[in-house]
Amino acid sequence: MKIKSILVSQPAPNESSPYLEIAKKEKIKIDFRPFIHVEGVDAKDLRTQKIDLSQFTGIIFTSKNAIDHYFRLAEEMRFTVPDSMRYICQSEAIANYLQKHIVYRKRKISFGEKHFSDLTPLFKKYPSEKYLLPSSDILSPEIPKVLDAANVDWTRAVMYKTVPSDLTDINIKDYDMLVFFSHPGIKSLGINFPDFKQEDTKIAVFGSTTQAAAEEAGLTVNVMAPTKETPSMTMAIEKYIKTVNK
Repeated sequence: MKIKSILVSQPAPNESSPYLEIAKKEKIKIDFRPFIHVEGVDAKDLRTQKIDLSQFTGIIFTSKNAIDHYFRLAEEMRFTVPDSMRYICQSEAIANYLQKHIVYRKRKISFGEKHFSDLTPLFKKYPSEKYLLPSSDILSPEIPKVLDAANVDWTRAVMYKTVPSDLTDINIKDYDMLVFFSHPGIKSLGINFPDFKQEDTKIAVFGSTTQAAAEEAGLTVNVMAPTKETPSMTMAIEKYIKTVNK
């Protein structure tokens, strides 16, 4: 079956996106719609986790969402974040985002290359801090492993949750291919379309955890990324389309 329409479970990209190039080159329709969104927890919810923001001397940030929700809750709880706070950020981009909330140049800020494991030398450099890890309700299993291996004194605080978006205005059968990037995205498909049967619909997934979630939900994965041949989702989709749309 030829692919004529694709639904990507992410927000619409900018004009220079490879998706738009594929749509133009292959003469197909590609629509974008986030299947999930983030909702913040409130101060009451944080208190039930027995989190006292004043007890921590360092914060570990793994995303921009974590930064926004930490400072939102600090304000909600009338906690003034001290200038002495140490910030460990997973990447430089996340560290730079701190400027939205603090005077960057006057603070103790460190960051890794890209992966969470890259932060290990920083934890060894600053071993005496008591760290708070603001996170969503979904946490990569790698994070606790790295922190525990580095003997870090850390506490997780769930400050926001990933929840399914309302997609009931979509006719899911209008699309020949659905593209997913996370376990919650697959879960959202099941919640919004409980009667969905894959039949001829092709499923594209990014990452092994998304693949596992799709298969667990009874879906057949037709397009997988990243691979050595196709390190990006757009490359994997384009390769597949060129094969089936001959």
